Amino acid sequence: MTTRNVLLQILGGTKSSHALRSWINLWPPFLGAGIRIKHIAPDMKAVDVEMNLRWWNANYVGTHFGGSLFAMTDAFYMLMLMANLGRDYIVWDKAATIRYKKPGRGTVRAEFRLSDAQIDEIREKLKTLPKYEPAFVVEVKDVAGVVIAEVGKVLHVRKK
Repeated sequence: MTTRNVLLQILGGTKSSHALRSWINLWPPFLGAGIRIKHIAPDMKAVDVEMNLRWWNANYVGTHFGGSLFAMTDAFYMLMLMANLGRDYIVWDKAATIRYKKPGRGTVRAEFRLSDAQIDEIREKLKTLPKYEPAFVVEVKDVAGVVIAEVGKVLHVRKK
């Protein structure tokens, strides 16, 4: 079964958010970087991701490798929107930016949140527009809650 088919089954409701969490935690790019999903809400409106600093995801000065910080924020808003908008919509990641604020040491976390108002806004916009490109921001924080990186995500959403 392909990655796409597994995701479609999970996001389509035939499998649980627990199954998605387990599957993503074993996905080689995340497994290799040490990225772990700590929580996925059953309604797919909240996802918490964590990454410990290890020798294999550290850079040459002993802090978190920027690519791993960036990777830990990849695809979550896309998956959350796919699950909440349903099969009548096409959702893609379109662009992303990262702004490093401080060196990351130890465990870092990112919390993704999607509100009903954001989902409703996307549906409303697509009643009159052929596509809509909502923007999201997620902060990567250390254990003390200090922001070490800010990631901007732009998604492409349209009706099928």
